[in-house]
Amino acid sequence: MLNNTPFGGSTSEETTLIRNGVKIEGKITSSGNIRVDGEIKGDIFSNSNVTIGETGKVNGQISAEAITIGGTVTGAVKAKGKLLLDSKANLKGDIYTKNLAIEAGAKFDGQSKTGDWKDSDNGQGTSEPNPNVSKVPMDVAKN
Repeated sequence: MLNNTPFGGSTSEETTLIRNGVKIEGKITSSGNIRVDGEIKGDIFSNSNVTIGETGKVNGQISAEAITIGGTVTGAVKAKGKLLLDSKANLKGDIYTKNLAIEAGAKFDGQSKTGDWKDSDNGQGTSEPNPNVSKVPMDVAKN
């Protein structure tokens, strides 16, 4: 079960919540936390944490300090710190992150690059995947 803060952490920052049933088209930029339980068609940029809940759907790029995905994402995901794919996650897109955690049952189809992630335009650009990274479709089996 996903909580309101990624990785069980606590924060004094407010969280912007996009509730189930809400649909947004366009770019979202925030210096604080974002939680998506509704649908977004567009890019999400945060200087903090982004959580996509089990009912959340994003069609666009996500760039943040830390990202937790429990719903469906189609697009590149860039986490400067940690990216967690929860057991119900379904990600179709490339991953760029320093630390990657994938729970049993998560689905991932794309390329992944881990390590120190640096982007010349602070994560808001269109960095291309490294051609030396292989494409790995994943359907992590539950134990």
